Amino acid sequence: MVGRDRQKKRSTGVGVSVRRRRDFARAVTAGFGVALALAVSACSRPGDAADTAAHDEAGHYRHVRPSRDGIGKLYMGREISHVMGHRGAAWLERPAREREERTDLLIEALPLEPDDVVADVGAGTGYFTFPIAARVPAGKVLAVDIQPEMLALIEARKNDLGVENVQSVLGGATDPGLAPASVDLILIVDAYHEFSHPREMGEAMRAALKPGGRLVLVEYRGEDPDVPIKPLHKMTEAQARKEMEAIGLAWEATLDPLPQQHIFMFRRP
Repeated sequence: MVGRDRQKKRSTGVGVSVRRRRDFARAVTAGFGVALALAVSACSRPGDAADTAAHDEAGHYRHVRPSRDGIGKLYMGREISHVMGHRGAAWLERPAREREERTDLLIEALPLEPDDVVADVGAGTGYFTFPIAARVPAGKVLAVDIQPEMLALIEARKNDLGVENVQSVLGGATDPGLAPASVDLILIVDAYHEFSHPREMGEAMRAALKPGGRLVLVEYRGEDPDVPIKPLHKMTEAQARKEMEAIGLAWEATLDPLPQQHIFMFRRP
C-alpha cells in the first residue's frame, strides 16, 4: 500500500493445509508429542473459569454462540480461536516447515543485538527459542509457555545442546510471568489469536518490555484467501494494529518477506 513502510509479497501458495490433520497425527505417534500454544481456554486450568468471569466484567469481551473453530468469545470484533493442542505438534515441528514458511527469514528479520533479552511467548517445543539464542550470545531467551510439559522438553533440549542462555518461564492465561521492563523483544509466532485473555496478556507483555522495546507478532495473513489456514487462525494488519494500539504499543512496520505470514512490529514508547 502506497506510503507504508513495508514490503509486500503475495502468497506463493506453499504450505500445508490444516486439513491434513491425519498425516500430522501419524507423526505425533512417531514421536512428536507437543504443541506450541501459550493461551488456553478458560476451562483448561484451575481457577481460569473464575478469572474469565472477573475479566469479562471489565467489558473487554463479548460472548456469542461459538463458531466451528472458535470459543465464542469476542475481543475487539475478533472471535478467539480454539487452541491447536498437542495433536497439531507434528505440523509445527514438521521437517518441511522451514522451506514452506521460510522460518529462517523470520529469524533473520528480528531486530536483535547480541546482548538482548528476548521472550519467546508460546515457545512450545522451542522451535524458535534455540535459533534466537544463537543470535543473542551475550543475552538470553526466556522461553515462555503455559504448559509445564513443554518447558520440560525445552529444558531437555537445552541440556542436550549445551545451550546456557535459555531460561524456561511458566506463564499463565493472563500473564506471561515476565518481570516489568525486563525484555528487549517479545516474539509471538502463530499463537496470539489463541490467547484466551488477549487484553490482559497484552497489557502484561507491554509492561514487561523495556521502554523502546519491541513486540513482534507473526500471524498468517488474514487478507489472503490463498493462505490455506482456517480464518480464525489468521489475522489482518488492521486487526493486529487495533489490538496492539489498544494496549499502548505503537505500530512500527509490517514486513512481508514470508510466503504466508505477516511480521508485525510494534514498539513500547
